[in-house]
Amino acid sequence: MSTQPLRIIFMGTPAFAATTLQALIDGPDEVVAVITQPDRAKGRGKKLTPPPTKVVAEEAGIPVLQPTKIKTEEFRNGLLTYHPDLFVVAAYGRILPTSILDLAPMGCINVHGSLLPKYRGAAPIQRAIINRDKEVGVTIIQMNEGMDTGDILLKSSLKPTADETSGSLFIKLAQLGCEALVKAVKGLKEGTLIPVAQEHEQATNAPMFTKDDGCINWQKDAGELEGLIRGLDPWPSAFCFLDGKRLRLFSPEVVHKDSEHAPGVIIQADKRGILIACGNNCLLIRQIQPEGKKRMPVESFLCGCKLPSGTQLM
Repeated sequence: MSTQPLRIIFMGTPAFAATTLQALIDGPDEVVAVITQPDRAKGRGKKLTPPPTKVVAEEAGIPVLQPTKIKTEEFRNGLLTYHPDLFVVAAYGRILPTSILDLAPMGCINVHGSLLPKYRGAAPIQRAIINRDKEVGVTIIQMNEGMDTGDILLKSSLKPTADETSGSLFIKLAQLGCEALVKAVKGLKEGTLIPVAQEHEQATNAPMFTKDDGCINWQKDAGELEGLIRGLDPWPSAFCFLDGKRLRLFSPEVVHKDSEHAPGVIIQADKRGILIACGNNCLLIRQIQPEGKKRMPVESFLCGCKLPSGTQLM
């Protein structure tokens, strides 16, 4: 059992990882360096924007490395100068080579946003919402060269709400991941954690989405479409087309009723939302984002635009 503070190198990029990083900074151990992706151009103005983890690290005065290549001897030797005891990884965005995984005496652990072996990959939270899972969670694993295939150290779960989106669940699982990570690091120091191999035959994949994945097929069941809309909220968002222009859809609710209208046809539109016929049952949409505009309640949209019954959404 070690009582000395661990020297930790953290590797992560998005807001989910930034929350985890902050928990480590606030804990008893020392984060000696943060590895993250390079700054990216974002928004309409293509302004160069740092990853959230870089912002957190710099505020804490922690050195930040943003390598474009990680499989070089130069990068590995640079990491050695920090004399790490442990690597902690959360949504870094790259598969680490053995040369890095074996660098620290205590190895490398990963915070993953699903109950592994379910949803290995970059988009586990979105997949859980799309599939309307009744239980979701986080897993702390010992990393190997595979994609989220390492032995399990710890799991923690919660039940999503009926109106959960990937955005709201993201926040909850980030906090849950922090708590699980703190327990896992403590357990590693105390030698109380027993790694358990994943049931690999039960594994499912959760690859990253593209913008086109959000295209609505109105022939599908309303419940399936509700899951898709919530799962892709806020990004990349589900959409259809109205008069040839993209219309993003949010805040859906299944309405259990049959309709004589064809799938994709607007049954009615009022301050409550847009009621749309689907392959089975109907879908009420409360918020939309017209092309080139901000997200808004349907009621606000209807103040300047009419959507008569019978309008076809594509």
